[in-house]
Amino acid sequence: MGTSGQVAVLGAYGHTGRFVVAELLERGLRPVLCGRDTGRLDALAGRHSGVRPGLGVRPATVGDPASLDRALAGADAVINCAGPFAGTASPVIEAALRARIPYVDVAGEVEAVADTFTQFAERAEAAGVTVVPAMAFFGGLGDLLVTAALGDRRSADEVFLAYALSSWHPTAGTRASSAVSRERREGRRLVHADGRLELRTDKAPTGRWSFPAPVGNQAVVREFTTADSVTISRHVSVPVVDTCMTSGAVQDVLAPGAPAPAPVDDLGRSAQTFLVEAVVRSGGTERRAVARGRDIYAVSAPLAVEAVLRVLGGRARRAGVASAGELFDARDFLASLAPHVSVEFAH
Repeated sequence: MGTSGQVAVLGAYGHTGRFVVAELLERGLRPVLCGRDTGRLDALAGRHSGVRPGLGVRPATVGDPASLDRALAGADAVINCAGPFAGTASPVIEAALRARIPYVDVAGEVEAVADTFTQFAERAEAAGVTVVPAMAFFGGLGDLLVTAALGDRRSADEVFLAYALSSWHPTAGTRASSAVSRERREGRRLVHADGRLELRTDKAPTGRWSFPAPVGNQAVVREFTTADSVTISRHVSVPVVDTCMTSGAVQDVLAPGAPAPAPVDDLGRSAQTFLVEAVVRSGGTERRAVARGRDIYAVSAPLAVEAVLRVLGGRARRAGVASAGELFDARDFLASLAPHVSVEFAH
């Protein structure tokens, strides 16, 4: 464990960043609030003054490396919640490497996550720094479920991830990140096939998926590629990672003028519920893992914070750029997420 108990949070006043700050405080750590807008940082610190007076506020921008160095000074780790990650991940990882502290982000942009592995794998390992991209609902949770279902195996014939969201009201960060991804893809869509990511111009197929009760049989959009395709394929040898999403959720998130998530409880969570089913097929056998919870943005906070605690506590398998399933004991990690996430397994 680091000596200061301080964890820098970039994008602390954003939607997911606020959940991360609250989770750090709940776990007894000292978040350092970082971002571009000093006024919003001060306001966030004020809201938490009754729990932890005098939270550190350090303005920083990704275009100013010196400000990032000041933001990370004395911190044990950094959690990057500031999207779009195509523009923030690289400069913040560079700052983490200079500070020699672990880096975790909640990126959902498939290309940005792939870029992190490509650009920083060798340097992070050489520096002895652990870098964990996509430690969130997309990327982290699915990877842990698949890894737990695999058990001791490190290969599979097929991996399916099926997502059922009761609704999907996007945050401003989701909208911005989606716009960046669409621009990079030039109207095409990403699919993980033949062991790699590829761009296609055809329309995503549709179908139906029989989810566990009470969700049941639902219309889905197939090949709804998420960051899990990157994180899983980094350590599991599998030719196909197929991800589907309930059609209603896709319609929600793509609707013009879709509302932002509305808080309905004291924690700031929305009423959105989720079910994620991981299906791993190998050698004629099939294994399943199912996760249930509430609010995909809120649940990213315990995922990211637990990852930081495990890295700082010496419970990560190695340094370098790695995904959740590669770094941690997947079943133990999933168990630690209760009561935020409930998990069950079937063979």
